[in-house]
Amino acid sequence: MKPTADFHMHTVFCDGKNTPEEMVLRGVELGLSVIGFSVHSPLWKGCDWAIAPERVSDYRKEIERLRVKYADRIRVYCGIERDYLTEMDACGFDYVIGSVHYVCSGDEKIPVDESADVAWNGILRCFDGDIYAYAEAYYRDVGNIPEKMNADIIGHFDLLTKFGDRGLAFDPKHPRYIAAWQAAADQLLKTGIPFEINTGAISRGYRKTPYPAFDIMRYLAEHGGKAVITSDSHSTEGLGGSYALAYGLAKEAGLPLVNRVKDIEF
Repeated sequence: MKPTADFHMHTVFCDGKNTPEEMVLRGVELGLSVIGFSVHSPLWKGCDWAIAPERVSDYRKEIERLRVKYADRIRVYCGIERDYLTEMDACGFDYVIGSVHYVCSGDEKIPVDESADVAWNGILRCFDGDIYAYAEAYYRDVGNIPEKMNADIIGHFDLLTKFGDRGLAFDPKHPRYIAAWQAAADQLLKTGIPFEINTGAISRGYRKTPYPAFDIMRYLAEHGGKAVITSDSHSTEGLGGSYALAYGLAKEAGLPLVNRVKDIEF
């Protein structure tokens, strides 16, 4: 499948490697009709992978400049990936990806996708080594994304499995794990918000398959869910990556793909 749209990507405004204009030019080269930027929303001071609050205005202006400059070649949209812990609202953005990047326990915030060691040390400290208690805490927040924010896409539903090939493995058949993700999925399915099939961990070498896992895709399909494929690219090399694989898995699972995000058709 040749990609026609990509709504999840990061640039030098947060933790990406390329400028927005370089990403647009790559999108044109790939034949995309729609490209949507999704800067990581501001968090706390020192969180250098998210955009600094004072740079949000510059981000908006740059995406608007590119929207006008390349209007005859590609449609450009200014979105945001809003973290569950972000206090800033997302008003004025073309669309919002709702994501959970931390598991909270008391005053501690455990980064879900920084590294396997960081996550495991947090599990030891905060959950006495109970990896499924950690998963339950994660999925509780994922299920509450619609209450926390006005999301248009559910971001990387099972992000906590990022390091499954690197020593932080969940047994996907464990009853507590299944119960946790199904409870979150059931909450989200009621809203009709599409889930993303996110290929970002493939292009960065962490996984061989996209988020969410195939069993989750099939469950979503069986319960009326829908999805949109995104690359979660942090460089021009990842843009539109592994779409054929994602499309094939969605088709096999019976998970319908949307052709609209909010009021953006593609």
